[in-house]
Amino acid sequence: MGRRSSKIATRKGKADAQKAKLYGKIGKLVAQAVRLDGPDPVANTRLREALAAAKMAQVPVDIIERNIKRASESKADYAEVTYEAYGIGGTGFVIECLTDNVNRSVSDVKAAITKAGGKVADSGSVLFNFQRQGMIMVAADEGEDRVFEAAMEAGAADIQQALEEDGKLAGFKVLTAVEDYGAVSSSLAEQGLQLQLEASGLVYVPLVQQEVDDDQFEANEALLERLLAVDDVDAVYSTVAGLE
Repeated sequence: MGRRSSKIATRKGKADAQKAKLYGKIGKLVAQAVRLDGPDPVANTRLREALAAAKMAQVPVDIIERNIKRASESKADYAEVTYEAYGIGGTGFVIECLTDNVNRSVSDVKAAITKAGGKVADSGSVLFNFQRQGMIMVAADEGEDRVFEAAMEAGAADIQQALEEDGKLAGFKVLTAVEDYGAVSSSLAEQGLQLQLEASGLVYVPLVQQEVDDDQFEANEALLERLLAVDDVDAVYSTVAGLE
């Protein structure tokens, strides 16, 4: 396999892994909604929103049905847990999990960090380098000028380009204060913008991005990939410039 073919295969592998991670996250959100408020989407707002996100993300029906069935029959509940870690070269990582077994997630996340050369951090020792914000992903074909005008009218805090690994424009990130996320999202939808709700939500944004050398970047990238391979991990944020 040539270098170009290898890069394409690697990119496809990452895309497939990201899709599987998204499917898993939405499946857990569906299960959590059913456990909290029942399996009827008419009466269950959480479930209705989760099913809408599943439809937009084209999550296979069997995954949704399996999670609804499991949640209806099981007493297990999901908990949101956040972990922190030091990466390579003084970088910081924040790891978000949605898990039905906190002890398992702690063990798996710690193992992933250690094996990749990172170090588990005490609570709060990394998180202060990040700001909690709302992030709404808007389709790339809407055009930057239109998205900017709509975002400013909606009361957004900032707008950023979202890029693929090859530098191609993937969409636009509309950033908001946490308390404004719902209102801004509704305003953008009312203005007719195509939102990618399955890729939107509350995120951690680094206050400062750290530049590292090539070897350190690759090591931090390996840490990111190990963390994302953990079933309970739903999102990973880092201070490494260019690492997403």
